[in-house]
Amino acid sequence: MATLSEKKRDSLPDSKFGLPEEHKYPMPDESHARNAKARASQQRKKGNLTAAEEKKIDRKADKILDK
Repeated sequence: MATLSEKKRDSLPDSKFGLPEEHKYPMPDESHARNAKARASQQRKKGNLTAAEEKKIDRKADKILDK
């Protein structure tokens, strides 16, 4: 996965985040989109994300991954 510095992450528009209101799960490229899906799944299983939040992240990532 490409590195994403704090400065670059902070400069991303809200549209590049899986959860834009919280600035979580950045997806500036395909590598980050795949990672966001994996992390969202992990957090859902731990009970830290709702099913709706996970679906939102997955939908955004799937658009980036052309699924």
